[in-house]
Amino acid sequence: MNDARPPADRPADRRQPTSGPVLREALKWGGVCALVIAVVGGLLGWLFAGTVGLTSALLGTVIAIGFMGITAASILLANRFAASDLFVGAFFGIVLGGWLLKFVLFIVLVVLLREQPWLDPTVLFLAIVAGVIASLVVDVVVVLRSRVPYASDVELPKAPTDD
Repeated sequence: MNDARPPADRPADRRQPTSGPVLREALKWGGVCALVIAVVGGLLGWLFAGTVGLTSALLGTVIAIGFMGITAASILLANRFAASDLFVGAFFGIVLGGWLLKFVLFIVLVVLLREQPWLDPTVLFLAIVAGVIASLVVDVVVVLRSRVPYASDVELPKAPTDD
């Protein structure tokens, strides 16, 4: 359902922050970059380290893009509470929960993947770095190209009436 009315004319329960489309665009282009990194990294990993390099490049891409996706998805999920009186608390709780999830996942992955014979640590590292850099570039480009006004989610007071 697409509501053509301006944000101020929509009912309060249907109003969503304007960051939603920007984050969805970042997720879309992040997925495209992940596909490119998986193909190029997988090919280079296979050329330099065989099947182990291919596996490492694909896993590194999944890790990097997965972590980027957790942040954007948590913000999109938190934006669903925009009409609630508890929006600020819910927003920061959900986003902080996403960051804590990423921290715990990172520690678990480091412990589980350390010294695995089926991984090449150099290829894994380079794929993760490529995914992080691509994620940052996508975020910057999407935000720079977004057409969101500075005060997009502000509701102005009603004009005074002469009685």
